[in-house]
Amino acid sequence: MLTSSSKKNRKKWLIGALLILLAGVATAWWIFTEKFDDTSKVQSDFTVTAPAFIKEFQQDLKKANEKYSEKIIVVSGTVTKIETVDTTANVKMIDNQTGDYIIFAFQQQHLAEARALKEGDAVSIKGSCSNGVYSDILGVTNISFKRCAVNK
Repeated sequence: MLTSSSKKNRKKWLIGALLILLAGVATAWWIFTEKFDDTSKVQSDFTVTAPAFIKEFQQDLKKANEKYSEKIIVVSGTVTKIETVDTTANVKMIDNQTGDYIIFAFQQQHLAEARALKEGDAVSIKGSCSNGVYSDILGVTNISFKRCAVNK
């Protein structure tokens, strides 16, 4: 049989657990519904060339990730490959010597710009740098960008 004080403690624990659960649900909702500004209208943190940018990740992946992760960056280079599917477009700039590459995923409102690009085009692309990773399986470093737009 539960005493009066253990009933109060149990009630406090249940209320505390409910509050924690509600805070978790609110945080998850905020994260999944977060809206971002149009990248083409956001001030960039860095402006780089693709070869120099790739080289920086090759030399020190951890340091480059600390410097560039979640920053808005303008990258100038040559389009090496374009991958388009119904609702997405990815543009790649590849270092032909090492196979390392940068991949840019375009925002919905900028898909037409990405699809208008051709392999071999010199272009400047602005986006949010997700991270660079080295793949032991492929033996290459890839640097991914999200929310991209052609920089004008």
